[in-house]
Formats: sequence, structure tokens, C-alpha cells
Amino acid sequence: MSASKSSLAALTLGAIGVVYGDIGTSVLYSIKEVFGSGHVPFTTDNVYGILSIFFWTLTVIVSLKYVTLVLRADNHGEGGLVAMLALASQSVKDKPELRRGLLAVGVFGTCLFYGDGVITPAISVLSAVEGLEVVSPTFKRAVIPLTLVILFGLFAVQKHGTAGIGKFFGPITLVWFAAIAVLGLSHIASHPEILWAISPHYALGFIFHHPGITFIILGAVVLCVTGGEALYADMGHFGKKPIRLAWFSIVMPSLTLNYFGQGALLLANPEAVKNPFFMMAPDWALIPLVVLATAATVIASQALITGAFSVTKQVIQLGYLPRLQVQHTSVKDTGQIYMPFVNWGLFVLIVLAVVMFRSSSNLAAAYGIAVTLDMLITTVLTFYVIRYGWKYPLALCIAATGFFFVVDLAFFSSNLLKLLDGGWFPLLIGGAIFLLMMTWKQGRGLLNDSLRQDALDLHSFLEAVFVSPPARVDGTAVFLTAEPGTVPNALLHNLKHNKVLHEHNLFVTVRNHEVPWIGMDKRTEIESLGHDCWQVVVNYGFKNDPDLPKALQQIKTRGCNLDAMTTSYFLSRDIVIPTIGGGMSQWREKLFAQMHHNASGAAAFLNLPNNAVVELGSKIEI
Repeated sequence: MSASKSSLAALTLGAIGVVYGDIGTSVLYSIKEVFGSGHVPFTTDNVYGILSIFFWTLTVIVSLKYVTLVLRADNHGEGGLVAMLALASQSVKDKPELRRGLLAVGVFGTCLFYGDGVITPAISVLSAVEGLEVVSPTFKRAVIPLTLVILFGLFAVQKHGTAGIGKFFGPITLVWFAAIAVLGLSHIASHPEILWAISPHYALGFIFHHPGITFIILGAVVLCVTGGEALYADMGHFGKKPIRLAWFSIVMPSLTLNYFGQGALLLANPEAVKNPFFMMAPDWALIPLVVLATAATVIASQALITGAFSVTKQVIQLGYLPRLQVQHTSVKDTGQIYMPFVNWGLFVLIVLAVVMFRSSSNLAAAYGIAVTLDMLITTVLTFYVIRYGWKYPLALCIAATGFFFVVDLAFFSSNLLKLLDGGWFPLLIGGAIFLLMMTWKQGRGLLNDSLRQDALDLHSFLEAVFVSPPARVDGTAVFLTAEPGTVPNALLHNLKHNKVLHEHNLFVTVRNHEVPWIGMDKRTEIESLGHDCWQVVVNYGFKNDPDLPKALQQIKTRGCNLDAMTTSYFLSRDIVIPTIGGGMSQWREKLFAQMHHNASGAAAFLNLPNNAVVELGSKIEI
């Protein structure tokens, strides 16, 4: 019992560090953006109304929607938009048109994650470093250079992995939540009546008396729940119970105390609206608070970078992106990976965001559209999961998701007002990545169609070959083929040029499925083709780490003797030739051909030994 309690405590602490870093640092800029916008007349009633809206936004979107409802929609214990997308598409697999539409919507939502992933580290770190301006205005010129140095350091250490520093994330973030709670309490003590703002009638009163202003400021209010989707995304790492426990026992109370403390400060000193968070602190605590805030924002950014690696790997295995170089940074935890292209691509875009927008207030204008659209997409996908996957009654499904849909739509509509002020930036990033993903998916479909048209039937081909068999050489040849039952180009080239056949021959197809994990008991399917030849299908979920040699060890017990020292892997390295007419437009076919050319080799992706791989090239028109 004590061991399980300590395990729960450790997971809860870990969840505080990884899951809640982003939402925990929202206190740095959320209240400032609402009152600093100039839209809200500064009165006591309005302060109470805004604080009430903040509290009930946290309650409705995080406590009710994500913690209570969405966490229930786990895909074999995994969460996040990719897992939800797979769950929704499986739920409507008997409705192909609807399934295609949901896949497109879900993939676009996944693309928006990258737009969010650019804005979050930029606004978080920048808003923390801006605390130096409160210490002394002379620091103003140093804010942007220092922000860029911190961000560069963060991205530079990614290749070394986070195992060493990761154990400090939870304790540091816990100290952060304790600090913001104490700061809030110190000001609430001067104006304890501010706690009455918890009553929803203050929020409803403000909305009723200022409907137009409410709609405008929802775009800034939503900043208090940015990072809420991380609750669901990290469910597979920590489990539902630690995430829920951390939220209700530590995170929600700390955020509430801090927001209400900022409100109490504004009632006492309206001038503090310039930067209410840092102006809550006494002078002696300012520099330590800036350091702690910077550490907290770096941790929040780290969680998002790690999430970008994980999501990209999952999307690759679902077939929406070409293979990219993946480096494992931990011998113990296979989930700890580093992707150089994703890492430095994100860094370049984040630097661009910091240099273009130059302040957290300007970045706040760009923030929100991607987040609220993602929240809206999650709600839509949740409806299809509980209606078609869980078979709940239609009225219950509409009631469960309809309310959240209306709330999400209101926040998204308000954020559209910020489209020209910077909201276009994350949408542009998401849209560009969506174009790449759909081009890759459709291009792969065209490539496979072309291969199928020209393919020979494997059974018939082998029968013809063994009428007058070529010379057999010792060892095992593993030929990778996209479609089971077809002759791989690599086999044709091998017979044409080398005029030999190995003693044992495996024709292997790797299949990726829309489930997170596939266990070793279902990893391989094998069919004997005679003459010491076998057709093998290897199955992976989108969170499994592909390791073909390890998977093939399973078939030793099924009559195929596989010796690692005498096994060669034959791969086709196809060169794609775009053609006019049919398929995609010419420029997209050229884009696909370039992506195909730049994709990392299948050998590294499938963990094949370098000294046992033979690649044979061929040209294919699409």
C-alpha cells in the first residue's frame, strides 16, 4: 500500500512538472492582457466580473471538459489529439466518407499543435524575462537578446536528452505553484472580500451588462487555459489519477489564489496593470521571482518540445509525414527521443516569432486561435467517439459535448478578431504543415497505386522461378515490400544482376495501425510460400518503436532459422518522377518527390544493422 502511495505521489509530482507547466505560467500574462487591452472600464464590479470569468473558464474548460470528460476517452491508455483522432476514425470505420472528413479535421488539429508549439515557448520565456523591466527600466533593451539566449540553450541541450534534468521539473514547478499561491494570498489578505468573485453571478453580471466587451476579451481570457490540452496529451505518461489529483489539489487552487491576488492588487493600485504579476512581489523578491519564472517557463517549453517530438513520430507512423531522423536519448526510456529537424525547425520559427512580435503583449495577439481551434476539434472528435465508439444515446452525446462546443466556439470566434494582429502566424504554420502532410499522404497513395499496377504476383513468380531455380547461396535475405503478395523490386534487381537466391527468403511488409500499441503477441504474421520462402507481416502501433530485426526473431519458432550474422536486408530506394495529368497538381507532385528524396532511409527507421543492408534503386512515375 505504501509503495503504491509513493508511486502515486511520484507520478503526481511528475505530472505537475510536465503537464501543468504551460497552464501554470499563464498567470504571467493573462490578467495583464485583459485589463491592459483598454476594453474593460476599470471599476470594482468589473474586476470582480473578470476574476469570476477567469475562475469559471478554468472550471468549465479544464475541470469539467478535460479532467472529467476528455480524459475518459483514452486509446489503450494513451491520450492526445493523435490518439483521439485514431479513436474517432476507428469508431466510424463503417462510414468511409465521414471517416475521411474526420481524419482531415484531426490531422489539421495536429498541425495546429505546431503553431501553438511556436508561440508557447516564445510568449512564456519572453513574459518571464520581461519581469526585469519591473526591476529596472534599464533592463528593457536586454529582454529580447536574453530571451533568445535562453531559448537557444534550451534547444541546444535537447540532443542530450532530458533524463538528467527531468527529475528536477516536478520539484521546481511545485515551488513555482507554491510561490504564486503565496503571492496571491499575501494580497488577498488585504482584500479578503475579493474571494466573493468565485460566485458565478459576478461573471454572468459582467457578461449581461457588457456583452460586446465580453466577446472581445474572451480572446485574452482564453490565455488562462492555454496548456489545458496537455492534460489529455500526457495521459499515457502519468495516468488519469495523478493528473486529476495534481489539478484539484495543487494547480487549480494555486492559479485561483494568484489570479484573485492580482485582482486584489489592481483594486489597491490600478497602476499595477502594466505587469500585475511581478508587481505583486516585494522589491527584495523580484529578481528571485524572475529567475523562478524563467525556470518555470523553460520547463513549460521543454514539455512542449518533447510533445512535438512525440507527435511527429506518431504522425510519421500513421503515414502523414516522411521518415525523419530519430535519436533515442535514453537507454531505459524508449519514449525519450530527439528529432534534429523538428528541434531546429521549431527553434527557427520561435526566434522569428520573438523578433517579429517583440513583446509578450504582441505575442498574446497571435496566441489563442490555434489553441481554441484545437479545443473545438477535440470536442468534435469526442462526440464521434462517445456516439459511435461507446454507443451512448444521441441526446446524451449532444448534451455532453454540445455545451463545450458552444463554449469553445465562443472563445474561437473571439480569437478570430485577433487574426490580423498576429493570429495569422500560428494558422500559417499549421496550414503549411497540413499541406505537407496531405501531400505526403496522397503522394504515398499514388506511389503505392503505381507500384501495384506494375507489381507481379509473388506466388506465381516464385513458381516460375523454381521451375529452373537459380543458384542458392547461404544465409537469409529479407526483402521489404509495401504490399504483401507482390514481388519486391529489390528481388528482381538481385536476380537480374547477381543471378542468385538466398537459402532462406523473407518477404516482409511493415504495417502501421491506428492504435497506440501492438503487443509482441500480435507483432508478426507469417505464411509459408514453399522453397524456404515466407511472407511476413510485421505490425506496429503509432507509439511502438519499430525494430525489425527484433520482431523477426519471433519467427524462429515457426520453421524459419534466422541468424543475425548471415541475414541481409534488401531495400528498394525509389526515385519518384512527377508526370503531367492525373494524381495531384504538378507542383504538389514535385513537392512530394522532394520530400520522398529527403526522407531518412528505411534502414535507420526500422533499426536495421548498417553492415547488413543492400539498397537497390528504381524510378517510379506518379
